[in-house]
Amino acid sequence: MSVSPALPSVSSVAPPTQAELLDFVRRTAADAELIDSLPLDPAGRTWIRLEGPGGSEAWLIGWPPGTGTGWHDHAESVGAFITAGGELKENSLAARLPADGWKTLELSDDVDRERRLPAGKGRSFGQHHVHEVLNESTDAHAISVHAYYPPLPQIRRYSRTGQILRLEHVERPEDWQ
Repeated sequence: MSVSPALPSVSSVAPPTQAELLDFVRRTAADAELIDSLPLDPAGRTWIRLEGPGGSEAWLIGWPPGTGTGWHDHAESVGAFITAGGELKENSLAARLPADGWKTLELSDDVDRERRLPAGKGRSFGQHHVHEVLNESTDAHAISVHAYYPPLPQIRRYSRTGQILRLEHVERPEDWQ
C-alpha cells in the first residue's frame, strides 16, 4: 500500500508577514511600467487594486499635491507601504488604542511620530496602527504602493484636535471598492 504525501490545506498556509508585505511593496514600486500606468488626477487621489501576496489586499495610489488620508487605522490588518514617486509624510501615534468601545481619547504628549518617505522609502506596521499620510508638495504628485493582510475588514476614521482623538466613523470594504 502506498501513501501519498498530504497536500497542505489552504488554512495551513501561513499568512504573509509584515516583512513579506514590505518586500512586495518594494518590488512592486520598482516596476516602472506599472507605476507609469496609474492615471493621475490633478484634484483627487487615484488608485488601482493589485493582487498582493498570500491573499493580501494591495493598492497603487496616486496623490495630487496637498492631499492626504486624514487620521485612520486599518483595524486588525497588518500592512506595509512605500513611496514609489515623489515624497509622502506619515504622522503616526506610538500608542496602541483600545480596539472598541470608545469615542474620544486624550493622548499623552509623547505619542506623536513623523516620518518623511521619499521615493524608495517605506515601512511596515502592525494592527491598529493609527496614522495619516500626506503629500505636502505644492506642485508634484506622489505615488505609493500599499499592502494589507488580512484584506481590510474596515478603516476607522478619526479627527484630531490637539491631544484629543475622536472616532468619527467606520468604513467597510463596500465603501471604497
